[in-house]
Formats: sequence, structure tokens, C-alpha cells
Amino acid sequence: MGFSLTGTHVVFFIASVIIASAVSGVFIAVIDDVMTSFSERGKRIEENLDTKFKIINDPDYIPTAGNNYIFYVKNIGSRKLATTNETFKIFIDGEIVVISNYNFSDNSIQPDEVNTLYVDNSEISLGDHTLRIVGPQDIVDEFIFTI
Repeated sequence: MGFSLTGTHVVFFIASVIIASAVSGVFIAVIDDVMTSFSERGKRIEENLDTKFKIINDPDYIPTAGNNYIFYVKNIGSRKLATTNETFKIFIDGEIVVISNYNFSDNSIQPDEVNTLYVDNSEISLGDHTLRIVGPQDIVDEFIFTI
């Protein structure tokens, strides 16, 4: 004997519940992926907004120490800032300064602290110049000065 009409309905109902469960599982996985992606992107944006620095020299007087010009970099963000040759790139008049020709006095600075940047004087001639510092998260500050 075959299934009665009620038995067929029960089979179709169970099959539809299984299919609906599978589809909802896929939707949950996709939504979880999207939420994780938004969360990670939000953290990167937060870091970007919290990372700021400023060159605070007098543009008409750049101090020297030995064979180096001295620039002062202040952390005006709300996070500790790593100040190394790997985290910062220096440009003078659009030309990148070789890593061996600049260094910082400290490897990191806390918010509202100042770090000293030493740039070899062979990189800068007499006249007007633009110093561009590119830091973590591609945060940039430019400073126009005269030697």
C-alpha cells in the first residue's frame, strides 16, 4: 500500500524544513562573513583616525647636529606611534630619502610627545624645500622650510 495523502504531506513538510534550514545556514554564513569584513574595516578606519602626527619646526630655522638636520615630529593622535625607518618614509622635494640617511631618536612616541628626526645634510641643499613624511596608515604631513 502507498502513503496516504497525510503521509505525503508530512514527507513534503520535512523536506521543505530541511531545505529551509540549509538555505538559512548559507545566509547566516554569508551575513557572518560580511559582518566580520565590516568589523575589520571599521578597526582599520579607527586606527587611521587615531594616527596623526605633525612636523613642528620653525620653517625659517632648521637646527643641526653634526652632519644632520633636525626636525621635530609630534604625535597629535590618540595612539602610540612607532617611529622607525620601516614605519616612516621621508621625501624631500618629492625625492625619497634613502633609509640609511635618516633616523629617529626614539622607536616610538606616546600621544602629545615629540620625537626628533635626523636627516643627513647631504640630502638637503641651500634654498627652499618641502619635507614630506609618510607614516603608518599612509598618514602624511608636509612642511615647507628654508635652509
